[in-house]
Amino acid sequence: MNMNAAPSILESLPKDWQEATLVGRLDFGQGPTPVVIRGGRVIDVSNSAPTVSALLQSWGGDISGDNKGVFQDLDIKHSWEQQTSPKLLAPIDLQVIKASGVTFATSAVERVIEERARGDAEKAHEIRNLLQEKIGTEIRAVVPGSSEAEALKEILIAEGLWSQYLEVAIGPYAEIFTKGPALSSVGWGDYIGVRSDSNWNNPEPEVAIVCNGQGEPVGAVLGNDVNLRDIEGRSALLLGKAKDNNASCSLGPFIRMFDDTFTMDDIRQAIVKLEVTGTDGFRMEGESSMAEISRDPLNLVGQALSEHQYPDGFVIFLGTLFAPTQDRGTEGRGFTHEVGDLVQISTEKLGILANQVTTSAEAPPWTFGLGELIKNLASRGLLK
Repeated sequence: MNMNAAPSILESLPKDWQEATLVGRLDFGQGPTPVVIRGGRVIDVSNSAPTVSALLQSWGGDISGDNKGVFQDLDIKHSWEQQTSPKLLAPIDLQVIKASGVTFATSAVERVIEERARGDAEKAHEIRNLLQEKIGTEIRAVVPGSSEAEALKEILIAEGLWSQYLEVAIGPYAEIFTKGPALSSVGWGDYIGVRSDSNWNNPEPEVAIVCNGQGEPVGAVLGNDVNLRDIEGRSALLLGKAKDNNASCSLGPFIRMFDDTFTMDDIRQAIVKLEVTGTDGFRMEGESSMAEISRDPLNLVGQALSEHQYPDGFVIFLGTLFAPTQDRGTEGRGFTHEVGDLVQISTEKLGILANQVTTSAEAPPWTFGLGELIKNLASRGLLK
């Protein structure tokens, strides 16, 4: 694949990035460094906030720190270009990585297909046609947890079409799960991993809300919650194996903070675009509208907080409408990733999250955990 097709970091910023306030982490050679980008300039805030978690905990909009100059002067490259410094990291650190699933009607139907096909992509084609005929349009209009949802549930049970995935799609409780441990996510320009034993998988282009330690939404970021359709399709009890693998969670390029230029309504109205380009010449494009989400982003944040606290903050994936069914090769086989795929997820207000696909086994191993972070910050005199 021509790596020139991958967008540069400057091309990956929001269109109005010079008016935005962006938060992230850069490694200038000493270790993870929280930075704020405002007015086109990069501010190292590590002396006052050694972690992004700490920065967001005390976020008030006033920024002071070491001025690193204009963003355009930073020579940030993709990992596959083998540049080490400065490296753009995932923009969160101590935050818990949460995710919500089956938050769109189409997503619900595809999850039922996975379940009934038992991970068989060819059998899924037949089941997809049946379910779309029975519930494809009706399920889009129902409000989760409503009396209408309960009535639809009874009809589907009577027809033998009920599923645990429909329960979380239209029932009162959303599917909220922990995607991975703190510090395990990869960032823009990194490799993203799928399990080497998965034969049916796809990207999940999503918007994620970032919350501080009080559970207050303070910003948003693009994410890829990689989906292994064959493994999760065999059993919902395999969700952990399907979701939490090396390099299987990508976030970036930066957190965009909520302010006068960017609000929750921008999330509600966002168009999330996906582009996959393969070394085999395959190309897939798609987009989804956040306006079609079944549960409001604030409802999902609230459900994550129900009888739980996250003192270091958390980030929550909002789910995806996009479930690719475009054949890649064999008719009826649908889409699955190949090593070398370039995945680009984008929205106008959040920029472009670009990653190259490899296997979780071949991706750089995750070695920098909480213990290493504490040692690193202490050695730099940042723990006061």
